[in-house]
Amino acid sequence: MPKIEISHLTKYYGRKLVLKDISLNVEEHEVVCLIGSSGSGKSTLLRCINDLVPFEYGSIKLDGVSIYDSGFDVRDLYKRIGIVFQAYNLFPHMTVLDNITLAPRKVHHTAKRKSEAYARELLSLFALGDFADSYPEQLSGGQQQRVAIVRAMVNRPEVLLLDEVTAALDPELIGDVLAVIKDLRKKGMTMLIVTHEMGFARDVADRVCFLDGGKILEEAPPDQLFQNPRNPRTRQFLQRIIEAGRL
Repeated sequence: MPKIEISHLTKYYGRKLVLKDISLNVEEHEVVCLIGSSGSGKSTLLRCINDLVPFEYGSIKLDGVSIYDSGFDVRDLYKRIGIVFQAYNLFPHMTVLDNITLAPRKVHHTAKRKSEAYARELLSLFALGDFADSYPEQLSGGQQQRVAIVRAMVNRPEVLLLDEVTAALDPELIGDVLAVIKDLRKKGMTMLIVTHEMGFARDVADRVCFLDGGKILEEAPPDQLFQNPRNPRTRQFLQRIIEAGRL
């Protein structure tokens, strides 16, 4: 049984069709990268999986159960599927520790001492142990993005969705965040990643999906997709990436 099973997913924004009959399975411990031009539907797909936006047709299942099943508590869904956006969305008036433990304490009713102990453990693993009592404005962009990843990890998710998590970073900070994601892969985290970092997708993904116009035009292991794409639109996209020096 796939960890995530997406079948014939169709999503409109008003009259605009943004996802067209998407079907995709993600196995447990698998890393799938979504690539494609801006506006191709990648980020919308992640938001549908985490029930942040509704969709019109199709289904999404987690461990064989629809995310809209009557017995599926939305808080449980958010706990089991974590999501990290390119904007860090940290509360500026709260310390790093308070940002991370807010959901465990307020939403999942985890004891403060227990949630803070685990948060500090994660911060240390992500080389942020000295910043627990700092405020977001005192951290670099790369550090803030790592805090956002820790915030998603503190609920012990089974699946992690990452949406352009390096897009807002200076080039010299990107490597730190990508190293964290590679480490999560080694630990067996199931991940669905939207990225414009083609070299990273090639190195970390088990499969890469190329989206265009709200459709998955091609999916394959990274070596196959990047070296021998079959779809003409995929070839065109990758050629432009190569010409821009990004692959």
